[in-house]
Amino acid sequence: MKQSESITDLATALCLAQAQMGGAIKDSNNPFFKSSYADLASVIRVLKEPLANNGLSFVQFPITSEGGQGIGVCTMLMHSSGQWLQGEYLLPMDKVNPQGALAAITYARRGALQSLFGIPAVDDDGNSLVNHNPPAPVSRLDGVPEEPFKRVSKKLTQDIVAIVLESMESGETSVMVEALGELEEHEKQHIWRQFTGKQQEFISKTKSM
Repeated sequence: MKQSESITDLATALCLAQAQMGGAIKDSNNPFFKSSYADLASVIRVLKEPLANNGLSFVQFPITSEGGQGIGVCTMLMHSSGQWLQGEYLLPMDKVNPQGALAAITYARRGALQSLFGIPAVDDDGNSLVNHNPPAPVSRLDGVPEEPFKRVSKKLTQDIVAIVLESMESGETSVMVEALGELEEHEKQHIWRQFTGKQQEFISKTKSM
């Protein structure tokens, strides 16, 4: 994997985007294995709006291995700040012809995107989170549910996430504690859901949310 010198802004945006993503619906069938799967279009549908809402985009370039027996993609995740991440995913070709190459590239594109963004394939059972539908309100640390009609600005959320990430990297928590202490209760609840388990654990240790 390769990356820009810094990915702080990208990491903040990706954290927010992933909180808005659900699972990719298994809307295609594999007659050979008699199973369903989430195709490339289904995966991209999950990603497009959350990425665009947070200044993120991606490109995928076909690549081949030395000797031409393997083929796949180079995927680059980009942020509006100019920061980026890049990785390659190569697969062997069952048939060394244009059809075999296209099949391998399509499979590699789908696998690379699901791995990069942590997108699971889910059954369309009416209970799965799809695209950017937000999760149902959950209790705060004090057990009181969020008031659903109160909205939290995107900029405030991004600022708080950035402060927390910076505190985790530097070990200096005074700015984070002060910023979290100024939040209203519904803002705390909303922003809490944007963090990973590790980040929530770090915040909890400060006893500030």
